[in-house]
Amino acid sequence: MTHKIISRADWRPAELEQSGRWLRVLSEREREDLRAAIDGLAASGRPMIEITRADVPLGAFAAVLTEAEAELEEGIGFVVLRGLPMDGQDVETNRLMAWAIGTHLGVARPQGKASQLMSDVRDAGGTYRGGSGRGYNTNAELDYHTDGSDIVALLCRNTAKSGGLSRLASSVAIHNALLEKRPDLVETLYGLFPHSRQNEHAPDEPPTYMAPVYSLRDGHFASRYLRNHIRSTQLMESEPRLTALQHEALDSLQDMASSPAFSFDMWLEPGDLQLVNNHVLYHSRTHYEDHEEEALKRHLFRLWLAVPGGRPLCPALQDAYKSVEPGTVRGGFKGRQVTPELLAYQARAAASLGMRNIPY
Repeated sequence: MTHKIISRADWRPAELEQSGRWLRVLSEREREDLRAAIDGLAASGRPMIEITRADVPLGAFAAVLTEAEAELEEGIGFVVLRGLPMDGQDVETNRLMAWAIGTHLGVARPQGKASQLMSDVRDAGGTYRGGSGRGYNTNAELDYHTDGSDIVALLCRNTAKSGGLSRLASSVAIHNALLEKRPDLVETLYGLFPHSRQNEHAPDEPPTYMAPVYSLRDGHFASRYLRNHIRSTQLMESEPRLTALQHEALDSLQDMASSPAFSFDMWLEPGDLQLVNNHVLYHSRTHYEDHEEEALKRHLFRLWLAVPGGRPLCPALQDAYKSVEPGTVRGGFKGRQVTPELLAYQARAAASLGMRNIPY
């Protein structure tokens, strides 16, 4: 029997607008300490994949991340850190900053068939809808969705000419509101749905897997919602057809997430770092028009992170995350280019954070 989820992540937009607790503006001291750390890393010339938490002393900025970690897992489920010192830095130094901060939060997870640990979120001419569509390399409006990790981090370097509004919605709030009026749809979302790996799977992996949209384990709620991946399976003859009730449940979830009652919208500025807990929030983005000049085009750096303080996940999510235990390296795509360097990074990063490493 499904029941209401009690969580501080059960919020509505009006509450966040009034409290402002989602935004943390850096002090000058915090900015200076972060810049000093990044300048030192850049001067060392070390490859990013060799850098772990122990190599990045952050000074006063470290306490900011401690606050953020608590908000992500025990609070509203996201935070925007504003005012990171990216001005005057080239693209690769900005990229290094995103990586360095990530080392203090978790272990970076591969995001595609190239097993890339960081993705450049910008329009590269990709197609969102379809059997291999991914939203990050397009300028398309995106469905509300979750990413394949505990936490997603987005560091903004450039904004678009117009559009590209960032949107968040609480999956906990939607669950509880839907439970009041349509408990049958909530029950349906706790069942299994077919998901495509969008042609990003490794040779030894099946192209699809089954997973629930809603799940519970030991009182911990999690929602994994990837409508585009579910939609792709309906183009495959071998995959089960969704029932009318499953379609209705997914439609209701999407409609609620995009409504003013649940969607909290924000403009990310250069120097903003948005951190989102995928298990309790959905995120989206509006369509955007970009600048003509290459150097001005919309550009964000994205990390998928497995974190030491993540919640336990239900066994039905094993195929999706590779591990459902807290404190383990989980999530992401296995990809097709698992190199010795990547394996070595994962082991070092897990050890530096006191996490249990899970082999690919």
